[in-house]
Amino acid sequence: MSDASAAPAAKRTRPLSPHLQVYRWQLTMVMSILHRATGIALSVGTLLLVGWLVAAAMGPETYAKFSECISSPLGIFMLMGWSWSLMYHLCSGVRHLMWDTGKGLSLPGAYASGYAALLVSTTLTAVIWFVAWSKLT
Repeated sequence: MSDASAAPAAKRTRPLSPHLQVYRWQLTMVMSILHRATGIALSVGTLLLVGWLVAAAMGPETYAKFSECISSPLGIFMLMGWSWSLMYHLCSGVRHLMWDTGKGLSLPGAYASGYAALLVSTTLTAVIWFVAWSKLT
């Protein structure tokens, strides 16, 4: 029997599994984490949509209260975040579809498509809110 296996479990030195603190953050890593996070945000944000539909079904008073909440600064911030999450998740999904065809798999291609996804999603969100805001005022 070797010395390592005979040693008590507390004294054995085992390799630690690498974690986020070990790796240097890279765009591809951040994009992957963001894709998952925006998927979660979309799921949670969809509850706002369901709340809006339920409030509309319950009558004008309930709908007015819901509209008042959602048009507050916090509500607008949440809606902006939800719309950016939707646009980012869409752009990131298109990026993954491109990868499925074998395009953009090189490191420069992955970085270019990552920056493009961030830029396009932010631009689309800004356009959506500009159009929505101009219709409201």
